[in-house]
Amino acid sequence: MQSLSFEIEAECPWSKARAGTFKTPHGEVQTPVFMPVGTQSTVKAMTWDQVEAAGSQIVLANSYHLYLRPGHNLVAEAGGLHGFSSWKKPILTDSGGFQVFSLEELRKISEDGVSFKDHVSGQEHFIGPAKSMEIQNALGADIIMAFDECVKNPATHQEARAAMERTHRWLEICIKEHKRESEQALFGIVQGSIYEDLRDESLKAVSSFDLPAYAIGGVAVGEERSLIEKIVAYTAPKMPANKPRYLMGVGTPWDILYAIYCGIDMFDCVLPTRLARHGAAFTSEGRVSLRNARFRKDWQPLEADCRCFTCSRHTRAYLHHLVHMKEMTASTLLSIHNIHFLHQESKACRLAILEGRFQEYFQAKKQLLNSKAEQEERV
Repeated sequence: MQSLSFEIEAECPWSKARAGTFKTPHGEVQTPVFMPVGTQSTVKAMTWDQVEAAGSQIVLANSYHLYLRPGHNLVAEAGGLHGFSSWKKPILTDSGGFQVFSLEELRKISEDGVSFKDHVSGQEHFIGPAKSMEIQNALGADIIMAFDECVKNPATHQEARAAMERTHRWLEICIKEHKRESEQALFGIVQGSIYEDLRDESLKAVSSFDLPAYAIGGVAVGEERSLIEKIVAYTAPKMPANKPRYLMGVGTPWDILYAIYCGIDMFDCVLPTRLARHGAAFTSEGRVSLRNARFRKDWQPLEADCRCFTCSRHTRAYLHHLVHMKEMTASTLLSIHNIHFLHQESKACRLAILEGRFQEYFQAKKQLLNSKAEQEERV
């Protein structure tokens, strides 16, 4: 049995955009798809019913955090993440690499892996490619990620090359140590920072292994938006066409639209729920902060034609009140809307691709987003 199969249903000849479906042991996923981040095996401030009702097909969980608390072996005893959390649809786990490498003051990188201190308790731990596979095999997600080294920008060419080459060596170990190949799809990660020659080199090395899918890592880690777009536009079309393409860690409405234009099928980001906890929401008018006093007597929903629970029941004035009073419900209602909003954007792109009108859709959206960019309220 294959752990993942992928079928492309339509492609846009004007761009690299495509629509498809991939199948996992816990169900099908229609692409392009946004994946909400459920770091601790929960999407912050939301129940699974709310996550599903918002339109989620697949969620992401974090190996680093679940390894530390409650522990991957305990999760395995509960039947893996699906049994432990009761989320019945597909799950993707990241390798923990990004979280470990973000602990600059608490970790030490070697050829074997990374020694680090628990950011909460201070206890010392070690994760390498073999350990990452042990953790992710125990967690039991449908899709697991290879353990990689992600360098923050700015990084020199030499620093980026060293991290990339270590990522390639670790990928070989991940493949060797992956014990549940028929149940869990292992994705390889293309690194190389902002350097096109390194992206080419990494893509060649990673795609030389016949893996179920491939991801672009190491973007949105400190570089300017123009550089992110440049690397995505350069790398995505060169990735194997018959496999899903995953862009890790980006998730504004423009990020998603542009990634789809470049040929990306999957993306994830903590931004929609993080913004919600700061009182902000995505709308077709741009990002808005419900902290703003102008919403005090605004009796309209966040988005006039949005069918999410929040917009169907509540006004901007009510949401402003909840945010102003620091009520926990504000985070829940805004998270529901933000997650739903990104799902709807992805579904609209998919439909436009299937119907052969993605060029018109993209250009209209681009013009709208650009016209609202200067008016966007920052959190």
